[in-house]
Amino acid sequence: MNIFDYLFKDVGVDLGTANSLIYLKKNGVVINEPTVVAVNSRTNQILATGEDAKKMINRAPSHINVIRPLKEGVISDFDMAAEILRQYLKKISSNSIFSYHRAVLAVPDNLTEVEKKSVEDAALSAGCAQAFLVDSPIAAALGAELPIHLPVASLIVDIGGGTTDIAVISLNGIVVSKTLKVAGDKFNEDIVRFIRDEFRLVIGEPTAEIAKISAASAVALNEHLEIKVSGRDVSTGLPREIIVKDFHLRAAISKSLKSISDSVHEVIEATPPELVGDMLMQGINLCGGGSLLKGIDKLIEKETGVSSRIIPDPLTCTVRGLGKIVEDFDYYKKVLNNPLGHSVQAQ
Repeated sequence: MNIFDYLFKDVGVDLGTANSLIYLKKNGVVINEPTVVAVNSRTNQILATGEDAKKMINRAPSHINVIRPLKEGVISDFDMAAEILRQYLKKISSNSIFSYHRAVLAVPDNLTEVEKKSVEDAALSAGCAQAFLVDSPIAAALGAELPIHLPVASLIVDIGGGTTDIAVISLNGIVVSKTLKVAGDKFNEDIVRFIRDEFRLVIGEPTAEIAKISAASAVALNEHLEIKVSGRDVSTGLPREIIVKDFHLRAAISKSLKSISDSVHEVIEATPPELVGDMLMQGINLCGGGSLLKGIDKLIEKETGVSSRIIPDPLTCTVRGLGKIVEDFDYYKKVLNNPLGHSVQAQ
């Protein structure tokens, strides 16, 4: 390793609505934390980021704001997004002369130029000298080891926290795509609403997420799952505990799941016929945290008639793809959304 490699590092950043992952060149995935920050509104002091801040959601006093700076894949609070990125980059190394040369960031492929620039600026503000963008479906397909450089169809469905990205990729480019603002966070909202309406019980998003992970499924399973859920009774205002079964949760998220399966269907319909033929052989590839929902691959396979599979370790699929770009930047530069990049000097 030469002195330049020691002083300057390249990073791949998957700044997601729910979780942020960072790949450090020659070191692999070094950060995997929730995209959450807690701020003391009286002093403007950052109290916690990541997992520590997530634990404060719906539990903090009024002067502590627990912020999720990305909403539906887009930065809604620029200062906090840049601060989270800065804190995570600082965690990687305490060496004061250590700096970041290039950052390659994954973004939804339907962002406006203004939204793309906000992502670039967040990386530059966090201390990176240059920022490059790559469409999330491309990064996810690279992480899934799909043959995107060949003239064959690779269909990827990335179900994240804020968005679901569906794309058909061929010859290093996106042929047809759709981004849906329905994903893991929407599932949680559906569960909160369903339990309030059906059981007259108010629960928070963290409780809904635990219920989703523990007992929710996209299709009926051989085993019957259930979970105890505690919350506030709507009528009395007092604490109450209920048992929620898998079919309750399935009913809660059914409309959102149908939106995803319908969108996959629409993308396939819009794909050129020759590439559609490839899909029967290649199948549909699912990744992202939402793909961990039990039976979601079986649901999409049933609705589309195309074999579906969940990529191994789907949570890190996109950042692993970013890692490939970071490790061999010159080779993969052709897949970048902004191959000229955005640098501090250019501001």
